[in-house]
Amino acid sequence: MQSVLIDSLEKMLGEAAPRPVALISGAHASGFRGEVLSLQVALRLEAAEGPDLRVELTGEVAGSARVHAVRRVPVSSAAPEDPDEHYLVTGPGEYPDLLEPVTDGIVRMGPEIWEALWIDVVDAVPGEHDLTLTLFDATDGQVLAEHVLQLRVHEHGLPPLSITNTHWFHVDSLSTYYDVEVFSEEHWELIEKYLVSAREMDVNSVLTPTWTPPLDTAEGHTRPFVQLIGIREQGGKYSFDLSRLDRWLEICRRLGFTGLEIAHLFTQWGALQTPAIQVRTATGLEHRFGWHVPATSPDYRRLLEALIPTLRAHLDEHWEGRVLWHISDEPREHQLEDYSAAKAQVADLLVGAEVVDALSPFAFAERGVVDTPIVATDHVAPFLEAGRHPWVYYCVSQNREVANRFIALPSVRNRVLGRQLFAFEAPGFLHWGFNFWWAQYSLRPIDPFEDTCSGGGFFGGDPFVVYPGPDGTPWLSLRYRVFVQAMADHRALTWLAELTDRASATALIDEGGTLTYSSFSYDVDEHLRARHAVDEKILAALGG
Repeated sequence: MQSVLIDSLEKMLGEAAPRPVALISGAHASGFRGEVLSLQVALRLEAAEGPDLRVELTGEVAGSARVHAVRRVPVSSAAPEDPDEHYLVTGPGEYPDLLEPVTDGIVRMGPEIWEALWIDVVDAVPGEHDLTLTLFDATDGQVLAEHVLQLRVHEHGLPPLSITNTHWFHVDSLSTYYDVEVFSEEHWELIEKYLVSAREMDVNSVLTPTWTPPLDTAEGHTRPFVQLIGIREQGGKYSFDLSRLDRWLEICRRLGFTGLEIAHLFTQWGALQTPAIQVRTATGLEHRFGWHVPATSPDYRRLLEALIPTLRAHLDEHWEGRVLWHISDEPREHQLEDYSAAKAQVADLLVGAEVVDALSPFAFAERGVVDTPIVATDHVAPFLEAGRHPWVYYCVSQNREVANRFIALPSVRNRVLGRQLFAFEAPGFLHWGFNFWWAQYSLRPIDPFEDTCSGGGFFGGDPFVVYPGPDGTPWLSLRYRVFVQAMADHRALTWLAELTDRASATALIDEGGTLTYSSFSYDVDEHLRARHAVDEKILAALGG
């Protein structure tokens, strides 16, 4: 067996030999207290039928270490028809992404191909540590390989992330995949487990299904109802049950979320219709609003006149963090008037509220139609030229030159986002798919282990960063772990800027002034050494 210790930004595609990890100031990986330190061991079993392996960790931080097998997943659509030169692969195939927990120390790897084990060290005590990983033949106990991971954990902990980081959370994916009743006790248990995982990804704002979010749904089609607010109409008057919402707030508060996003008030891609909303009447539960009701309906306005003030007052009393409101997701420039008409339905009800929406045409911002635009990373240039520092997002369309986290992209293209957000002073980042386990337009559920492209509608990995573990526990992806590193980079840079000044911190990562959202270094060693330099300057500013 061949084996090589590699860093966390390497992807083992199968045939190519790996690039060994570099020692930086005597450590293979380093970071601040509370950071997850990650490394990999690439290995290739030369026998046509390799043995099962037994993994053993020894050293004083062995109890803080977790081992995962990096598993390949099917990717039917890896890249656009005209990809840039930096894609690792462009055709369909099976590529590494899933981190499968190794819980009993035994792991099977494929023969005659490069595979990898992923090692996370979580909450290790400060200091210099050697963690020894030994691989045995599980049958005869023969030692096949041994590696010593040299780790350094600094005494101090990073400050919290200073920007808003949201990855839209789909509670209907959980109820549908695990086949549990919506908002049953089993569903609430799943919701909490996956919210924990989102927080560990440094997500600090959560899309809240006050009513079923009108996202990624084909016209005329309805996703499962996941409405936290009970709505009743009696005698022509609306009343509201907010007990489920309070349970949601309690979980979010306990887990450390600092922001809530209220579900969009109008449908996606134009704001022409209303969300799917159920109303209980004397005759039962009625699907009163949805694709069949226009955005400017007086009946919808009547509901909102009662609902929005009630919800705002309740959140003022029961939620200490930010509340973000959405009108409609991703309106195009030719839909500006429709978006404006929908917003006019609620403008007086949202006075003083923070309204944010993902929309890229500069005309929306120029005309003041949206208070806080969230701009696609490949459309941000006009905003920067106008002296604005907008929130940014990326999704399937941001597939050339800019950062993204598709399975077919190198991990450094995922991690670079942290330095970009810092350098351009973005106050927030949004991604639409934390756990979207549906085919495009939500026409049918998918098995994420078999379909990473939502039926071919998105490039592999765009719809989600976590997989549904068989015991109801999220299984992570390479892309999840690397995104956490990107946010840790941002936290470290922000801290250094506070301790010294922004210009000094920026100079360490702006690549000689050439860094933009669409131009950045793919040199892994440069990224790792730059982060090390940031940490060293923080330690110097703190007096060692």
